[in-house]
Amino acid sequence: MNIENTKAQMRKGVLEYCILSIIENEDKYASEILKTLKDAKMLVVEGTIYPLLTRLKNAGLLNYRWEESTSGPPRKYYTLTENGKLFLKELNTTWDELRNAVNLVTK
Repeated sequence: MNIENTKAQMRKGVLEYCILSIIENEDKYASEILKTLKDAKMLVVEGTIYPLLTRLKNAGLLNYRWEESTSGPPRKYYTLTENGKLFLKELNTTWDELRNAVNLVTK
């Protein structure tokens, strides 16, 4: 078994949850989301995040708006929709249950 592959699959499994959580309290553009994930050692690349943001938008969980930038081209800021907020609330509950279950099993 390849440990790096297993670790990557574990990160991939929680990526949507992390992205929605990052956007929950403040609208963010893709580079900010990517930086937050990298700072948290999620090891995500741009080629992963953009399709995922599009998928979340197409699923009705995110909206976006274009905003002019003082340091380059306009930026696409993502925000949670009402459905996205409800979805994230459910994921929070599921994450707490999963974390508790894993802690019980691995102790």
